[in-house]
Amino acid sequence: MARLVIVGAGEMARLACVYFRRDTSHEVVAYAVDAAFRRVDSLDGLPVVDTEELPRAFPPSACSAFVAIGYSGVNRNRARKYAEMKAAGYELASYVSPRASYLADAPPGDNCFILEQAVVQPFAAIGNDVVLWSGARVCHDSIVQDHCFVAAGAVILGRVHVAPYCFVGAGATIRNDVELATSTVVGAGAVIMEDTQERGVYVPPRAVRLDRTSDDIDL
Repeated sequence: MARLVIVGAGEMARLACVYFRRDTSHEVVAYAVDAAFRRVDSLDGLPVVDTEELPRAFPPSACSAFVAIGYSGVNRNRARKYAEMKAAGYELASYVSPRASYLADAPPGDNCFILEQAVVQPFAAIGNDVVLWSGARVCHDSIVQDHCFVAAGAVILGRVHVAPYCFVGAGATIRNDVELATSTVVGAGAVIMEDTQERGVYVPPRAVRLDRTSDDIDL
């Protein structure tokens, strides 16, 4: 059984702890947070240690790590901590839910988090430090490069190239043969029909409240 430290102590970190405990042979032994941000000494029955002290308390010779930080900074905060953990000598674990359909020939890279009902079709490729939330879909021949986050229910159709540091919001759709340039942000529910610009932000029209109530609607 591999010992595992979860780097982070927020919502994603707590979810990662549950998933690794339930579905893998890893023994989660601690959370780790930078000293400047650590507010508690324990969480979910596990110690919370300073990342500055992590190599001494839980050395890389005895533990692997998983960086469970969300998409803040368009994934760059997670990427920085990913690089720090690798530089410290930690092997970075990936999680692929047994309830996902991962059909690509090559496994995902390290520090990936692929949740239930996600689909990765044949001939697709998933890089390092990629998050595919519940129900996300990556279709055939598409590539999702490093440090990307694909939110729940998003659909990336065939032959799409997703460059590093992209964020694809919940329920968004990326048309086939499109390229998402580095650091593209696609808002929830957006439909992308053509290549994006680097650091571009794309959002759909938002819902508006009608000047009547649900009592006036016969569903």
